[in-house]
Amino acid sequence: MKTTKKSKPSKNAPKSAKPWGGRFTEATNQLVDEYTASIPYDWRLYPYDIAGSVAHAEMLGKTGILTKKETVLIIRGLESIRKEIASGDFAFRIELEDIHMNIESRLIENIGPLGGKLHTARSRNDQVALDLRLYLRDEIAEIHWLLRQLQAVLVGLAEKHTGTVMPGYTHLQRAQPVLFGHHLLAYYEMFDRDRARLEDCFGRVNVLPLGAGALAGTVHPIDRTFVARKLGFDAVAENSIDAVSDRDFAIEFAAACAQIMMHLSRFSEELVLWSSAEFGFISLSDAYATGSSIMPQKKNPDVAELTRGKTGRVYGSLLSLLTVMKGLPLAYNRDMQEDKEPVFDAADTVNRALTVFAGMLQRITVHVGAMRRAADDGFITATDLADYLVRKGMPFREAHEVVGRAVLLASGAGRGLHDVTLDEYRKLTPLIGHDVYDALSLEASVGRRTSYGGTAPTNLKKRLQALKKQIAKELSAR
Repeated sequence: MKTTKKSKPSKNAPKSAKPWGGRFTEATNQLVDEYTASIPYDWRLYPYDIAGSVAHAEMLGKTGILTKKETVLIIRGLESIRKEIASGDFAFRIELEDIHMNIESRLIENIGPLGGKLHTARSRNDQVALDLRLYLRDEIAEIHWLLRQLQAVLVGLAEKHTGTVMPGYTHLQRAQPVLFGHHLLAYYEMFDRDRARLEDCFGRVNVLPLGAGALAGTVHPIDRTFVARKLGFDAVAENSIDAVSDRDFAIEFAAACAQIMMHLSRFSEELVLWSSAEFGFISLSDAYATGSSIMPQKKNPDVAELTRGKTGRVYGSLLSLLTVMKGLPLAYNRDMQEDKEPVFDAADTVNRALTVFAGMLQRITVHVGAMRRAADDGFITATDLADYLVRKGMPFREAHEVVGRAVLLASGAGRGLHDVTLDEYRKLTPLIGHDVYDALSLEASVGRRTSYGGTAPTNLKKRLQALKKQIAKELSAR
């Protein structure tokens, strides 16, 4: 949520009484106000805080804790504050610490002491847990959708390359030929699991904590199920202490974000390699690259590199959350104020990375010839030669030994497997015939790998057809 300069916290705003002022005889040190305040970053929770307060007010009215008139006035006051913040006219105040007290204080200013009734039967402990869950629901939905959009780009790119052969690698050494489209769909599957993790996380996020109070519940006749329905929660927290004292749902979200970034980082590494002169497999669009301040010829893959770098940032958010929570006794502790910045940063980073990454992939140029030349390096179909011998009846381990000797023979003479003569092959084993050279072709290699999930063109086209239907169905439903 964007805000104008007017909406940012002000150190010079007029002082106001603390909500706990009755117990204290000395004003809070200004440095302590600044040190303990979360409003510089938790202001962005305002739409969720207000939505939760509106639902809470409606429940207080339904149960008779507030009159109908009081309920209407409070909700009107909250809606007015929502508009004030959205327009950038709201003056956040450091000494009020957080978004909850800033809104409540403004409500009391606007409608009088009646605004103080809104806090009946709740605490900032269950209030902030609610706000964070509402925020995460939206972020999970947005990131889930951005992943789907990236997958759609991958499918579109893979469909253009159902016949493009490239080297498949293990240990960054050329291993076996694969189709470029098949390689791209490996990332599709990774991102699909990322989406599934978010869906799973959503179920644990979508539990209502409000009504737990500070930690023990409340003596007032509240209706938590009513609030859950109003806010779209699937369940209500069963234990009041647990509801306010854990952030495992936020940690789970950060872990899901970390895995998304890990997959983007691996993809980024390949794009960096592929766009280098040493590989020359792709060219990046000028719109998604930068130059050098000193070397005029340079075209740097900065988007991919920064995505790779920002992965560590999201890992840091996850570790920060785990560290905050690792030693806390039940129930709420002020340490937990440190939960929001890592969550915000992880969500923002993943959101931006997915958005820019999809745009970058849509604009890459694939150098089909360079990929094929790299795949046709002379030994990449060695496994195919071993499989050829297996089909002739030789045990695989023996075939592996024979092919190893063929590679040694050819490499020592600066040749490839295609260049080994039939006589030379037959000295290694009489099982080899004229048909061996057909078996060593790139097309034969990828074409024969028809096992489920293999790189064969028939498999790739069938998989693409199914994925296109899935994506079209989801896009039409949105």
